[in-house]
Amino acid sequence: MRPLPLLLALLLAALPAGPATAAAPAAPAPAQALAATPVSIYGAWHCSNDACTWSAVRSVAEFDSQNHWLVDRGDGRPSVNLVVLSFVNPLRLLNQTTDAGNLNGVPRGITQDIVNYFKSRGIAVMLSIGGITYTADWDAALAAGGTLLGQRAAAVASQFGVGIEIDYEQNTNPNVVQLQNFINAYRAVHPYNAAGTDPTARLTIDVAAGDRWLIDLNQKATADWLRTDTPVLDWANAMVPARQPSASTAQANWQEHIDGKPQYSPPVPPLAPAKFTGAFYVAEGSKVRPECTSFANSLQKATAPYLQSVAPNGAGTSSGMLGFMFWAAEKPSTRGVGTAPPNTCENGMGGGATAFNIPIPLPALRQS
Repeated sequence: MRPLPLLLALLLAALPAGPATAAAPAAPAPAQALAATPVSIYGAWHCSNDACTWSAVRSVAEFDSQNHWLVDRGDGRPSVNLVVLSFVNPLRLLNQTTDAGNLNGVPRGITQDIVNYFKSRGIAVMLSIGGITYTADWDAALAAGGTLLGQRAAAVASQFGVGIEIDYEQNTNPNVVQLQNFINAYRAVHPYNAAGTDPTARLTIDVAAGDRWLIDLNQKATADWLRTDTPVLDWANAMVPARQPSASTAQANWQEHIDGKPQYSPPVPPLAPAKFTGAFYVAEGSKVRPECTSFANSLQKATAPYLQSVAPNGAGTSSGMLGFMFWAAEKPSTRGVGTAPPNTCENGMGGGATAFNIPIPLPALRQS
């Protein structure tokens, strides 16, 4: 398997150094390394240069000057195989709003030129509907009609040739009935496509880092939409927590999804490892993060052995999560650092892309 040399290096590097012995036999391959599954998804949410509003049209040349590291890790190959343009306001999408920052419900900065900037390099593109800022607007849009909102989302996917991410961060009584109608309407236009050959068929959802927030939404998604026998959504993204976690905390959060919460009422069932990604901050706050600038010191390196080998525990049959997502490219906040020059991420995310030998374009994903 492609990532095996990386994992052997990681595990052997952790052993104490000793004197060289020419006659020493080669160390056997660790069992965890032998069970490693290739990283399939290695992607970034992208916030443009205005803290995720995408309200202004940008030229491709100017956009490239701030984001070239995403399409070139230093050797001409992209640093990611997926970019999620964040965010589309669900209420403006429903109402087809045209104003200073939106055109027919889509932020003016999300143009076909920007989509093609990534797609022409083999990078899959999705649009994220929502984000925590637009939680109330998700509620309002769903109350007005999930079916029409799903149809509008499907039309935008067709227009740009992209997939759609559901980022509905309502922790209290989410409107899962109308969200089901949204999904039904979207799937009526873009049916589930296990082969991954139709970019508009990619429909995903964001869940919390673990099982203890967005509980109702997570329970519904895991029980009904992320099953391996009757899949409806392609995968879930376990989002970043409130601050960058340690490697052990991140793994504990992800394990909650794999184990489920049988003690909850209703219980949260286990989630197949092949049905979700884990996430880290790559830009947020006041300091440059090793996840951006130093793969050797990054959390993606530290957690790779777990992510690539974690076994199912009640759902799915194959080991290993789908991969990593990173929050977020360019300028996710009005304060703090981003990933524009001089803080570009060729040596962190790009280094991981090389070490994990990420597939470009995005491959057909494991289904169980």
